[in-house]
Amino acid sequence: MSIVAKTSGANTRSEIFSEPQCWKACFQTLDKSRQLETLAAIIPPEAHCLFIGCGSSYYISQAAAASWQWITRRPARAIPASELLLFPDLVLNGRSRCQPILVSRSGRSSEVVQAADYLEKQRDIRTLAISCAQHQPLDRISSNTLYLLPADEKSVVMTRSFSSMLLGAQALAAQIANSREAAEGLRRIPDRMQVVLDSVHPRIQQFVDTHTFADYVFLGQGPLFGIASEGQLKVKEMSCSYAQVFHTLEFRHGPKAIAGPETLITFLLSETGYEEERKVLEEMKSLGATTLVIANQADELARQNADFLLELHLDAPECVRQVGYLITLQLLGLYTGLKKGYDIDSPRNLTRAVILDID
Repeated sequence: MSIVAKTSGANTRSEIFSEPQCWKACFQTLDKSRQLETLAAIIPPEAHCLFIGCGSSYYISQAAAASWQWITRRPARAIPASELLLFPDLVLNGRSRCQPILVSRSGRSSEVVQAADYLEKQRDIRTLAISCAQHQPLDRISSNTLYLLPADEKSVVMTRSFSSMLLGAQALAAQIANSREAAEGLRRIPDRMQVVLDSVHPRIQQFVDTHTFADYVFLGQGPLFGIASEGQLKVKEMSCSYAQVFHTLEFRHGPKAIAGPETLITFLLSETGYEEERKVLEEMKSLGATTLVIANQADELARQNADFLLELHLDAPECVRQVGYLITLQLLGLYTGLKKGYDIDSPRNLTRAVILDID
């Protein structure tokens, strides 16, 4: 009997396994609605983009901002909504035009909604929302919304909504930049990732079944840091395990003290930083850590130093490959939580959206 049959998590598992087909549905909806063309035309070319979110949506913002800069060559950064609400003058310096992009699956997260309200009404700045839901406080307040409606979920923990909203932001960047390479690369990802998903899920389930860890570390650089951040959150949310995230090369500056067999270190190896990131992998393996490695293509040294290796072989530009790294991290959280007997569909202390009682 599989561990999936022993305990609850059917919705979350189904939503992870639906991701490639969900992405196709999102692209079809975007093409039919022509949202990308409409929104690209109204974003000021001189504006720097400010991606804003909370929790997983903040990590979408990190990954999206990196992709946005890479594709459009326009400035972009990511902040938690609370930074804008508590320290607005540190965020909005007034020296350049700002295009806020607010990310929320439900459109109801209180801090994101407050941020939109503050920007629109107090700062007179037009906002763009990215959401999987219609007719919610966020899209009612925001001047414009990019909808990814096929990606909405029953589960508390974000999985396909995360990847779909990230792909939506990347598709919008490709439209703005008139980048055929990025746009076509994005649309090749679902079919390839269906093949990867079909092959990796029994491997990661077996890996989880045969290993127990006291600590989980996720390492990524550049466009993959937001994905590494989301990986540590998935393991925390789904399995109540201790998990941390670092920029890959930063891990050797002190944090490597925890390296050992009881620590699973997950490396998201980029193409641009591959050589230096792989050196950290070799160093941590020499210190006795257990290593999980995801790369688009790995060399022999990476293979020798990986206890678990996944090669993606995505035929898409590096700036839009992040979702390929994500699914394995979601499965790691899922199967670790199921092994520990948690109800993944109703994780402890969590709700689908953080809605505050605001006077």
